[in-house]
Amino acid sequence: MTTLVMHHPACLGHQPGPGHPESPQRLHAVMEALRQPEFAELNWREAPAGTRDQLLLVHDAEYVDAIAAAAPVRGLVALDGGDTLMSPGTWEAVMRCVGAACAGVDAVVAGEAGNVFCATRPCGHHAEPDRAMGFCIFNQAAIAAVHALEAHGLQRVAVIDFDVHHGNGTQTAFYHRPQLFFGSSHQSPLYPGTGAANESGVSGNIVNLPLPPGCGSALFRSRVASELLPALQRFAPQLIVISAGFDAHRCDPLANMNLEAEDFAWITREVMAIAGQACEGRIVSILEGGYSGEGLADGCAAHVRTLMQA
Repeated sequence: MTTLVMHHPACLGHQPGPGHPESPQRLHAVMEALRQPEFAELNWREAPAGTRDQLLLVHDAEYVDAIAAAAPVRGLVALDGGDTLMSPGTWEAVMRCVGAACAGVDAVVAGEAGNVFCATRPCGHHAEPDRAMGFCIFNQAAIAAVHALEAHGLQRVAVIDFDVHHGNGTQTAFYHRPQLFFGSSHQSPLYPGTGAANESGVSGNIVNLPLPPGCGSALFRSRVASELLPALQRFAPQLIVISAGFDAHRCDPLANMNLEAEDFAWITREVMAIAGQACEGRIVSILEGGYSGEGLADGCAAHVRTLMQA
């Protein structure tokens, strides 16, 4: 089975304004990279719209209603003081993000795909159950994981997050739920300021790897191999969601790590190896951050190229 790419043109309709890092050009860069001849074997599918019930797997009803009410007909609406904005196309974009993630879970559980990459935006891992943060409105990675529990009866689902920023929203959603595992490698200090190593969850189900500015391949791989991967293997997930951010790339303007595209391929291979042993290779990867066109395209291509080797 080949890799399935979930996408939808509505994800280009989220337009937070000139100069905003989370621009539609990010998705254009990803799509251009994945339309190259080497990716001809990818299977493409348009994402369905997510549902209110899927949102409520992670988000408070009052928050969901407030976001729906805030969606503008024209102009921009700021949700968190200016960084996280809604445009007229945002509501459909975020609902397609959620729909893609949940449909991706459905596809791998049903055996319709070996693994899935969701080429969607905006990112989601900073979104808390009750508030938008850091360009993120709904947390599609967390929603996908809980969807796997609730819709498919799985008992253990993991999210691995290698975005350069800590996925505070996913951590909050999982902290008191031992059937959910969250493992994150991220630069520290850096926004949002969470993700200390002693933030370990109700049952050791949270594993944080704060990495210093300037961190390169050797330290990244050493810490992931010695701390994150063994914890994931012990958890024995029945499905793995990847929050695939590429802003730890050396070219990224919003952070100070020095990873190369091959580092994203390496961590993808390592997670795939555990997935092959624990859960029949079932992985749903979801695009998160990455704000250098070069870094995003190269990192994403390396990641998906590796997924295709399953």
